[in-house]
Amino acid sequence: MTARLDALRHWSASHHGLETAAPELEIVTDDASFRRYFRLHLDNGHSRILMDAPPERENSHAFVEIARQWRSRGIPVPELYHVDLEQGFIEMEDLGDEMLRQRLAHNDQREALMMQAISTSVAIAVLPADDLPVYDAQWLGEELDLFPQWCLAQWLDIAVPEGWPQVREQLVTAVAAQPGVCVHRDFHAQNLMWHDDRLWVIDFQGAVLGPLTFDLVCLLRDRNNAWPESDQERWIEAWRQQAQNAGVMAPVAPEAFRRMFDLTSAQRSLKVLGGFCRLALRDDKPRYLTLLPLFAEHVRQGLTGQPGFETFMQWFDTCFVPALDARLIQHRTGCQES
Repeated sequence: MTARLDALRHWSASHHGLETAAPELEIVTDDASFRRYFRLHLDNGHSRILMDAPPERENSHAFVEIARQWRSRGIPVPELYHVDLEQGFIEMEDLGDEMLRQRLAHNDQREALMMQAISTSVAIAVLPADDLPVYDAQWLGEELDLFPQWCLAQWLDIAVPEGWPQVREQLVTAVAAQPGVCVHRDFHAQNLMWHDDRLWVIDFQGAVLGPLTFDLVCLLRDRNNAWPESDQERWIEAWRQQAQNAGVMAPVAPEAFRRMFDLTSAQRSLKVLGGFCRLALRDDKPRYLTLLPLFAEHVRQGLTGQPGFETFMQWFDTCFVPALDARLIQHRTGCQES
C-alpha cells in the first residue's frame, strides 16, 4: 500500500506544479471494496478528493463513464478533474465530510432531506440504462447464495433450512419481474453527501439496469436507520407517486408496489447478511458484523405476513435469530478477551 500511496502523491503533485515536493494526503475513508479516498489540500485553500482504486481490483472505467453521463443529465455527482485509469487514480471535486446520515440527526430537517433523496432517486431511475449491466435473475440468485454459504455455513455453522431453494426461487422471480430502470444499487445515506445546501450522489460505479424498487429499498432499509413503519409507508408512497408522474413506471396500486418493495428488501437484506459475513471472514473487516441484527430485522419487515414465506419465517425467528444473537455475543466476548 505504501508504494501505491507514494505513486498517488507524486501523480497528484504532477497536476498541481508540486514536482519537487509530493504533498501529504489526508485519509478520508475506505469502504467495503478495495478503494481508498484521500483529501489533497491545495495552496489556494481549495481541496480535492483523490480516489485510489487498484485497476486489478476495481472497475474505474464505469465510475468515470457514469460520472460524466449522469453529470451531463443533471444528477449531482462530483466533477472529475484528472483521471488515470491505467494506474487507478482519479482526482475529483471535494464534497466535504457531511453525509446524509449525519444530516438526518437534525430532526427538523429529516422530512425535507428524505424527500430530496427520494426525488434524486427518481431522477436516476429516469435515466437511460441500456448500456449498463443487467441486474438479472441469475445475478440476484447468486447474491442470495451468499446467505447460506457465508452466513449460515461459515459464520453460524448451522444447517440451511429445508425450504431454502423455494424461498430463493420465489424471491428471485418476484424481484426480477419488476420493471427495469436505472439503479444506483447502493443508494443509502452514506453515499449521499450534503454540500452547498443540497444532496450529492457518490459511489455510483455499480449502477445497473435493475428492479424498480431497489434504490428505494437501499434508502429506507439499510445500515443507517431503522425507520418507523409510518415514515416508511409515507416515503414509499411518495416515491411511487413521483415515479409515476415522471413516467418511470405505469400506474401501480399502492399495495402491489409495497409488495414489490418488501420482497426486494428481503432479497437485498439476505444478500447483505451473507456479504457482511464474507467481509468479516474473508476480508478481515469484522466491523460489519455489528450490522447483522439490523439486516435480520429488515428481512423480518420484508417477509412477515407475505404469502408463501410462513415456514421460512418460522425458522428465521426460532432458529436463525437466536443463533445469530449467540454468535455475536461469542464474538464480542472473544474480542474483549484478546
